[in-house]
Amino acid sequence: MPYSKIKEKDIVIPVFALVGIGILMVYSSTAVIAFKQFGDGFYYLKNHLFAVFLGFIAMIFLSRVNYQRLRPFVIPMLVISVILLLLVFVPHLGVSAGGAQRWLKLWSLTFQPSELAKIAMVIFLAAYMSKKQEEMKSLRYGLLIPVSIMGIFQGLFLIQPDFGGAISFGILTMCLLFVGGTRLAHILGFVLMTIPLIYKLILSVPYRMKRIKAFLDPGQDPLGSGFQLMQSFIAFGSGGLTGVGLGNSHQKLFFLPEAHTDFIFPLIGEELGFIGTVIVLSFFLWLFIKGTKIAMRSDNTFAYYLAIGLTLMIGIQTLINFAVSTGLIPTKGLPLPFISYGGSSLLVNMTAIGILINISRNSVHNPFSVIDRAKLIPPSSFTKVRRGDYSDAVYRPGSWMRFMKCG
Repeated sequence: MPYSKIKEKDIVIPVFALVGIGILMVYSSTAVIAFKQFGDGFYYLKNHLFAVFLGFIAMIFLSRVNYQRLRPFVIPMLVISVILLLLVFVPHLGVSAGGAQRWLKLWSLTFQPSELAKIAMVIFLAAYMSKKQEEMKSLRYGLLIPVSIMGIFQGLFLIQPDFGGAISFGILTMCLLFVGGTRLAHILGFVLMTIPLIYKLILSVPYRMKRIKAFLDPGQDPLGSGFQLMQSFIAFGSGGLTGVGLGNSHQKLFFLPEAHTDFIFPLIGEELGFIGTVIVLSFFLWLFIKGTKIAMRSDNTFAYYLAIGLTLMIGIQTLINFAVSTGLIPTKGLPLPFISYGGSSLLVNMTAIGILINISRNSVHNPFSVIDRAKLIPPSSFTKVRRGDYSDAVYRPGSWMRFMKCG
């Protein structure tokens, strides 16, 4: 079958839809709170619209800048991310909220450096794995070096403290390493080795154990540690099939904490019902499929790993948010991409979309020839493919796929 690119509208449509839903839900969830806190019901909405504006500028700009130009900035981006994560502890620069020191204040704006760290790590791993493709099966290059970089960021996350952020950062890294060809045995061995450390970190802070207990039985302490999850369940249950109507939520009236950020999905369930949640899920699934197809139809390993990494970055954050709000995993503060209030997350995710669009634009119409692949890929990496025309079969390195059909 002939090779074809992913059209820009195929990835822009779900993003626009999700951002539009986010604008509506942010206003719905914050109007009352904003009026009480600031005397302006549009306070949060105006901030969110400004973040949307910056996000679209970043998306358009990066969609027009060749993604290959990111390669020389890999190390500087990592260094800048580390510096910014350290600056959150500097007085008058760092901003604390809820007992955590995770934000930087720049004039009237706040920024969460951990969001930048995620995309910097994805770009680093994409460049690293494309360069070390032949050595990814080794313990040193396939695991130890990438994990060392990951550990620096996770350590800074834990100091803030941001335990959930450290865990999600680790999941993203391990998934991308697996795609890049790191042996599954090495990954599983590393994960098993970290279990005692994770257990100790959970026990070391009382509120983490409370979250675990609330996850196991939120009804045990419905007015304490289980309150947020119980209110989330009430929101979903109140919505029924079609919802109570946009703007008519009861849970947003100071019942459901963080209804405009981490727990905005239950509010969607309440106001738009089961149908609304399915629509939102469908848009995210659409975006994930298109992002994966962009990766599979790319014409070089850097583009492939970069597209897969950015898609995983958005997908993992989405899955964790859904799982938290529905009680499938313990509570963790993580915004819903493109929808939740929060400029840092929105800006980084829109940046990721811009890069994905650019990868799609710069994919040549004819994928790597067999000769070109042979120059880049060691003979031991090849697997037997069906006889016939190879023009529509493209090598995809990694542990989970070898040749992908691009028809």
